[in-house]
Amino acid sequence: MTTETSNGQQTPQFGPDGWFLSRPLTVPVEWIDYNGHMNMAYYNRVCDLGLDDLFDHIGIGASYRRTRNLSIYTAEFHTRFLREVKQAEILIVATQLMERDEKRLHFFQEVRHAGEGWIAATGEGLCLHVDMTGPKVAAFPDDIGEEISRIIEQQKTLPWPRSAGRSIGIVRRPAARDRS
Repeated sequence: MTTETSNGQQTPQFGPDGWFLSRPLTVPVEWIDYNGHMNMAYYNRVCDLGLDDLFDHIGIGASYRRTRNLSIYTAEFHTRFLREVKQAEILIVATQLMERDEKRLHFFQEVRHAGEGWIAATGEGLCLHVDMTGPKVAAFPDDIGEEISRIIEQQKTLPWPRSAGRSIGIVRRPAARDRS
């Protein structure tokens, strides 16, 4: 769920299910590949835009870099592609903050079709808080750490996503016995 501003644009906010919901994102023709669906790179872009909305809400977006010389870097990100997305479809990114320590933030995302609600992809990531004077990994300031902890506590009622923490690999089945 998002609310509309006076100019008709929808703003990011927490939905009734507890997830943080991004602004709606319409898939432009430039994101479509030769298979006729959204290219894999843009699933990551959509996740990144959804995270930007949450980071702006927390106070660690682009203005954080300018005003406090602190930023967020992505250390790791894992995407699962679940369903094709076509040109002009409208997506919303739902984000759950899962855990943090003094320098890191673990989150999970669902890329949802805005109208029908199906999940096109999931993303899971680990971010680092960075002091840009180094740059070097540094502790979150108290005010930011407290806000992140508040959101994590607020979202504790959400179940831990089943696919969170998954690794990539090919599961080998035991070879069938030779019956000749």
